[in-house]
Amino acid sequence: MSSSVGPRIGATIARLSRSLRVQLLCWVLLTLLGAIGFNLYDSFWTADATAKLVTDRTLLASARVIAEAVRVDEGGNVQVDVPPAALEMFDTGFGDRVFYQVITVWGSLVSGFPDLPLPASQRTGEDRAFHGADVRVLMLDHPVVGLSGDGAISVTVAVTHNSQYAMRRQLWLSDFSKQFVLVFVASLVTILGLQRGLAPALRLRDAVRQRGRNRLDPLPPEMVQSELQPLVHALNDHMERVQSQMAAQRRFVSNAAHQLRTPLALISTQASVAAREEDAARRDEALAALRTSTRQISRLASQLLTLSRAEPGSRRPRSDATDLSKAAREILEAHAEEALRRNIDVGLEADRPVIVEGDGTMLREMLVNLIDNAIRYSRADGRVTVSIRQEGDNAVVTVEDNGPGIPVSERDQVFERFYRIIGTESEGSGLGLAIVREVVEGAGGSVSLGDAVGGGLVVTVRLPLA
Repeated sequence: MSSSVGPRIGATIARLSRSLRVQLLCWVLLTLLGAIGFNLYDSFWTADATAKLVTDRTLLASARVIAEAVRVDEGGNVQVDVPPAALEMFDTGFGDRVFYQVITVWGSLVSGFPDLPLPASQRTGEDRAFHGADVRVLMLDHPVVGLSGDGAISVTVAVTHNSQYAMRRQLWLSDFSKQFVLVFVASLVTILGLQRGLAPALRLRDAVRQRGRNRLDPLPPEMVQSELQPLVHALNDHMERVQSQMAAQRRFVSNAAHQLRTPLALISTQASVAAREEDAARRDEALAALRTSTRQISRLASQLLTLSRAEPGSRRPRSDATDLSKAAREILEAHAEEALRRNIDVGLEADRPVIVEGDGTMLREMLVNLIDNAIRYSRADGRVTVSIRQEGDNAVVTVEDNGPGIPVSERDQVFERFYRIIGTESEGSGLGLAIVREVVEGAGGSVSLGDAVGGGLVVTVRLPLA
């Protein structure tokens, strides 16, 4: 059992460290404890200065009492009877020892301890060591009537530090207790404030959790504080994008099913005709039509697969170095038979390698669809020109044909999936330019349509160079 306690404690600590409430509380308390630590440090030295000041005032009062008790007898001798009050004022219950010394200005000892250390200045207490103990010492010069010469005596009083340290400790502990109460109260107020402040965020969490998987309507931003409203707006924007993507997926599936249903029905009909036909010529004609339909549906399936792979997040990102000039040459060679059959003049303008980074397979599919569309929609005895070049930091691919072109009003729609211009005679699925746009945008580039000189279409693709 003990072996499982450690992992549970570690998991609990990790969970608490990720808690926003715990993090905010820790930062508030850390700041508060730092300020209180500085205050306690400052209050310690303030208490020490206060205790020294009180001790010095007591030493000065004791020295004055002793000095006022000094007298000169008839023989001119200086005498002093130390009043008990001068020493009893240090009796605070902490066991302090008191030392004193009375000397004349010329150095004669009148009373007290002859080896008592003297401070450097008058009326200011100083710390000294005396008879193995640390003492606070203060000296006072006081005039005495009847003395010859300068007519003054010097009174020095010293006391051990017991009372001084006790006073300093009491003052500091009093301040410490106030600071401790302040931290405790601040912690409670902070916890209550965090509880109330995080309540709207918790309500937002519950509102998101309680929603069904099909509910994507926006959340009201007013349910949280103004600082958290951008988060709600971001969630609403995300749900709107999810809705749009789901709608696009539904349209895609519906259109794909529609596009596949017609060729499949045609294949079924042609196969039935070929099976029933007894005339060899007509049977061969039906089989040829069957092969054509099979190629069409195979191409459609291939384009659908390519489009799904080109969508963001469908594949692991790749960074292949692809030579567009070489890839375009190989693709043109693969389409040479179709171009010759229709007597279409195909040309490539690429005098040097042009390297881009990205998914090499998808970039080749982009070129395949551009060249296939150009050949498919060009007139018989027409021309198709592919140009690969560099412009600054970009690779520029242009594919030009002399086909019917695309009206300006429909140049945005032709990039949508399964969109076909009304009246188009060539067979196609309406996926070619949609694939091109997905691949180009995934590679960080752009694609645009224009008019060719003498009629036709020019497709221009710009991609960042490697």
